[in-house]
Amino acid sequence: MIYLLEDDDSIRNFVEYALNGNGMETKGFCKPSDFWEAMSKQIPDLLLLDIMLPEEDGMEILKKIRKHADTADLPVIMLTAKSTEYDKVLGLDSGADDYVVKPFGMLELISRIKALLRRASSNASNDEFNVDGLYVCISKHIVRVNGKDVVLTFKEFELLTLLIANRGTVFTRNQILQNIWGFDFDGENRTVDVHIRTLRTKLGECGDLIETVRGIGYKIGGQ
Repeated sequence: MIYLLEDDDSIRNFVEYALNGNGMETKGFCKPSDFWEAMSKQIPDLLLLDIMLPEEDGMEILKKIRKHADTADLPVIMLTAKSTEYDKVLGLDSGADDYVVKPFGMLELISRIKALLRRASSNASNDEFNVDGLYVCISKHIVRVNGKDVVLTFKEFELLTLLIANRGTVFTRNQILQNIWGFDFDGENRTVDVHIRTLRTKLGECGDLIETVRGIGYKIGGQ
């Protein structure tokens, strides 16, 4: 789903028609209040945002989007008549992913949208992991086992993401301590073993995914 916040009826209707005609489900809004109401119900895959709007300036909307955890990574393309270099730099520095100046060519806009969605999809693939019933989303700090949420401490979550993001790699206790706690293994410290044991217990059915490699350390997946 693509949201388009644009108060010019002719531009909004044209872009909405063109994108829907190219298989991109698009919903247009002329007022920020209507847009925020829709955002409370569904967060889109991408936002096309005008700057000069009634009720609320587009730059302020962008800043709010970037500050909120649920929308911080939402792909945003500015669609605006403001065409100076300063305006472009301001928009990009404020968190816009791309900046398109009016009047624009529809084919170019569609190309930019597709490129941004590809990048967002690529980033998401490095952020979400599904392994035999275990789901982890790093950016949203979500862990689920067979669809059920699992609550972990911050260090447990960091330990799990280290292992699942590097599936097949065996980490020694020393490497884990350095990555998660920032200090070296002294031969007596049982911090890693305690956290692994607790993590396995909390993961329940998926606890066995964390394998012990005798004499070396721990891993998830691989041969």
